[in-house]
Amino acid sequence: MLEYVDSPAPEDQCVECLDCKVFIDPKSCAYVQGTEIDFVRNGLNEGFEFRNPNERDRCGCGESFRV
Repeated sequence: MLEYVDSPAPEDQCVECLDCKVFIDPKSCAYVQGTEIDFVRNGLNEGFEFRNPNERDRCGCGESFRV
């Protein structure tokens, strides 16, 4: 799940790129290893796109995946 973080937990991993910080809880690190994040605009739609090389399957709505 993607959500804003006001204050990260001490055990969260931080990945930073171009003034953007992504905090990942330790239990999720193995599942998102190698994931690329991009901000995409397509017509009137815009949002984050995740490309995870570990992904084997994804639900139709794009909210969850299997590794």
